[in-house]
Amino acid sequence: METWHVTDLVIEAHHPQVLRSDAESRAIAIQLPAGEQLQSHQVHERTYMIVVEGEVEISQADGSVEGGAGLLAHFEPNERRTIQATTDARLVLVLAPWPGEGHPSRAA
Repeated sequence: METWHVTDLVIEAHHPQVLRSDAESRAIAIQLPAGEQLQSHQVHERTYMIVVEGEVEISQADGSVEGGAGLLAHFEPNERRTIQATTDARLVLVLAPWPGEGHPSRAA
């Protein structure tokens, strides 16, 4: 078993920390300063995002959702979103499968 106390990790803004990465999934911790965002993006994997600390706004073409610590969001593969920190925020992203279908590392 592996465990992490995500609130105790030292994570610099703009330097995501990979907590675990294997053939099934990847877990990443991110520190997102207030007012900054993960600009409109999509990934090849199914994504679960957990807000550990702070507040964020998740925007998509059809609307937005705001939430703080405890918010869990799920995104389908290739689903576009923008995530903006309304206060300093700490997030954990879980991507699966890793790497997903269409990811450049899967090109042969």
